[in-house]
Amino acid sequence: MQDQSHLLKSKRFLPLFITQFFGAFNDNVFKNAFLIWFTYDIANKLNMNAQLMVTIASGLFVLPFFLFSSLAGQVADKFEKSKLVQIIKIAEIAIMIFAFIGFHFESINLLLSLIFLMGVHSTFFGPLKYSLLPEHLKNDELISGNALIEGGTFLAILLGTIIGGIVIRFANGVEIISFSVIAFALIGWIASRSIPTSPSADSRLKVSFNIFSQTLKIINFAKEEKTVWLSIIGISWFWFIGVTFLSQFPTYTKDIINGDEFIVTLFLSIFSIGIGIGSVMCNKLLKGQINGRLVPYGSIGITIGIGIFCIANYFYTTPEQIISLGEFFSNSCYSWLIILGLLVVAISSGIYIVPLYAIMQHRSEAKYLSRIIAANNVLNALFMVMSSVVIVALIQLKFDLLQIFLLLGTTNILVFFIIRKIVNQNLNRHV
Repeated sequence: MQDQSHLLKSKRFLPLFITQFFGAFNDNVFKNAFLIWFTYDIANKLNMNAQLMVTIASGLFVLPFFLFSSLAGQVADKFEKSKLVQIIKIAEIAIMIFAFIGFHFESINLLLSLIFLMGVHSTFFGPLKYSLLPEHLKNDELISGNALIEGGTFLAILLGTIIGGIVIRFANGVEIISFSVIAFALIGWIASRSIPTSPSADSRLKVSFNIFSQTLKIINFAKEEKTVWLSIIGISWFWFIGVTFLSQFPTYTKDIINGDEFIVTLFLSIFSIGIGIGSVMCNKLLKGQINGRLVPYGSIGITIGIGIFCIANYFYTTPEQIISLGEFFSNSCYSWLIILGLLVVAISSGIYIVPLYAIMQHRSEAKYLSRIIAANNVLNALFMVMSSVVIVALIQLKFDLLQIFLLLGTTNILVFFIIRKIVNQNLNRHV
């Protein structure tokens, strides 16, 4: 087994990695720039509710995964994939050109429409990137490829979120962001032109535009192989946990830490970097083997990390005044324990998620792979929405944030027993 860094020098992988990285980066630069720009510069001017706009924008980005995943999976299985990626990247350039127009004329409706279209872009790109990996990588490189894709994606999300939020506040920030997102989309398109060609998985497939029947159909494809279906449920559960933490960091920082926005950025950074570290660790630990033996350890690690995080917060004394990043670290040893708990959750999440993606790709029938990945995207989106619904319901039941996190960690113990089935069916299957 070669070191996984060799993939970053390979024409079989590097163009796809760059294309994916800048796509995820651009998504988050644009989304966060829009939300910060609207909240600080536009909401009061137009007498609009900033919190409502955040909810609407998030919903518009996720909605295409429900509406178009079945179509995206069919298209990816029917046609040559590298050309499809190039078409999608050209569409991204067009979207970003219109973003410049939207920012310049302060057209909220246009910008919200573009957020929806970026969701469509991601919906169609997802089945392509994950089905290209097993076509261009060897079996013992699949764990490495997924680890680099996941680690790179979370790094791109983090950098895009931070840069979009900071740069938009600069003098001429709107112009800088507008030209930057066009440039990043161009980089993604240029990289996509070097992705190796991929034969059609099912050229005879007749593409159906019936959203509901085809969504049920792709889910049934995924259910045919039990291990694939369990892997998808496991991946979706990861997104349930991830969205719960990410969506609550601002409120948690304000109400429990009483910290400023830089502490929110710190928590986002730790979570994203930790997942990246855990993802990259997988190749070293599994030595290229495609099995789920690390997944239960990742699951238990998540629960342990949540436990450390909650205990540290229980003993943490909330300051009376808003504190800075430096003051948070010097507040008490429990600040460092909070960081440790969050880091354990994140690293364990990376260890947990990468083998599940590899198992899903490896155990799926090639003819239906893109449609199965599309089914995974539908389930992921469903679990993300469920996360928001559950949080709202628990808040209505007077649960505080720490109780919500603790309940999440406890529920994760139950998920562990489902995850063990994946291990039982995949351990020592080296194909």
